[in-house]
Amino acid sequence: MTKTILTIDDSRTMRELLRSALDKAGFTVIQAEDGVHGLEVLGASEPDVIITDINMPRMNGLEFIEAVRADGARRAIPIIVLTTESDPAKKDRARRAGATGWIVKPFDPERLVSAINRVAA
Repeated sequence: MTKTILTIDDSRTMRELLRSALDKAGFTVIQAEDGVHGLEVLGASEPDVIITDINMPRMNGLEFIEAVRADGARRAIPIIVLTTESDPAKKDRARRAGATGWIVKPFDPERLVSAINRVAA
């Protein structure tokens, strides 16, 4: 069965890079532009995995993760953070908020697909 991946990033270029890599790997991809839009999209879909950036307008990735984890119906969805951030304090905060994994941009498509398959198993 095809897995559905929700990607959340305010960069159109990054969303398209993610779509291309994930489409090639056989995933169904849905996208959002920031955390607020991500919650809206999440309300109308059932992704198997969420990939989110940290630094975004309106609602950042950490706030998004906290909102998803507070929702009993969706708290178990794996969330991978994909960001330019490498600060250990932010990484720790994301883990405490409920992030399942952390990948630093630029990403290796094979490594990303491998991470998705691991957390969605």
